[in-house]
Amino acid sequence: MKYAAVVLRNKKNPVDAVEYAPVCDALLSGGVFLDEVVMLPYEEADALMAALSRLLIDCGGVFLICDKPLLRSAFGAFEAMGASFEGSFAHMKETGRLVAVFPAGEEGANAVRTGQGTIDGHRENSFLRVVIRAMSVPPELLTAAIAQAEAASQGKLDLHVGEKNGDLRVEIIYDRNTPKMIADEVVRILATGLRGYIYAMDDISVQERLVEALALHRLKIAAAESFTGGAIARAIVSVSGASRVFYEGLNTYDSKAKAERLGVSEYTLMSKGAVSEETAYEMAAGLLAQGHCDVAIASTGNAGPTAERNTPVGLCFLAVATKERVQTYKLHFEGDRNRVIDTAVNLALFLAYKEVK
Repeated sequence: MKYAAVVLRNKKNPVDAVEYAPVCDALLSGGVFLDEVVMLPYEEADALMAALSRLLIDCGGVFLICDKPLLRSAFGAFEAMGASFEGSFAHMKETGRLVAVFPAGEEGANAVRTGQGTIDGHRENSFLRVVIRAMSVPPELLTAAIAQAEAASQGKLDLHVGEKNGDLRVEIIYDRNTPKMIADEVVRILATGLRGYIYAMDDISVQERLVEALALHRLKIAAAESFTGGAIARAIVSVSGASRVFYEGLNTYDSKAKAERLGVSEYTLMSKGAVSEETAYEMAAGLLAQGHCDVAIASTGNAGPTAERNTPVGLCFLAVATKERVQTYKLHFEGDRNRVIDTAVNLALFLAYKEVK
């Protein structure tokens, strides 16, 4: 059965101004694969009605996504064609086609998940899924694992792979009639192929997994940040219950702050530079030595946009200290300033998780 989505937007705004991706991803997670996504200006009512009429002939279901101020108009478009809504969903009276209206963003994604039973009932089938989360997987490793998994799926499972700032999400979707042996083999192949990079076998963020692990082992964590500017600490405290495990975050951006607050030696700063493996090491070790935490994360680097002497844009050093050891990592990320920082934050959280899991 084919499905389509129509996204209403203000033609004076950027194309990505409407956050339709979370809604489409939620549909995908429920086994609804969109054969077509149409973007239309809300000002052009005739074009909208023409598109809906065409799609309702070709597709078994059509979903309209828009910002909240346009919801009433969106419902009205389907109602003018004979739909009678219960919540977000309706069935066309003559054809039985499924239609729905969702607000953009996470609110719409939640509406999809809440209405999954309605969608499954229309298809007379339900879909299951397994989500694998991993960090900084080498491209060649990921390609090989996905190819092997797709071959083992025998065309009965769908794989949805997404990556953002090093954080990988692999979603395995299959209907309830798929032999369990095939589904289990696909999961096994991916879990084996991505071993060492996986942080969760369910749909959970790396900061949530880190907080879980810290709470399980009754450990406290702290962060000493330079170029990430508090983003590591912010990611941790965004998790409900982080107060049980998070002690403090220090933004030691200036070299003097690194020396005074963390004990980084003047010799290290002068001879190796603020952006160096030695400085990252001493930042993490100095924070841990203060005796208030069991795990310390440190970051120093150059996120750009200007390269400095011996520190090209994207170069960074991360360190994770525990009472047993201090691990340091030299990394070089591609992309603009925000991407470099966000990627470093994700990897720092993952490296800390590996130390405490």
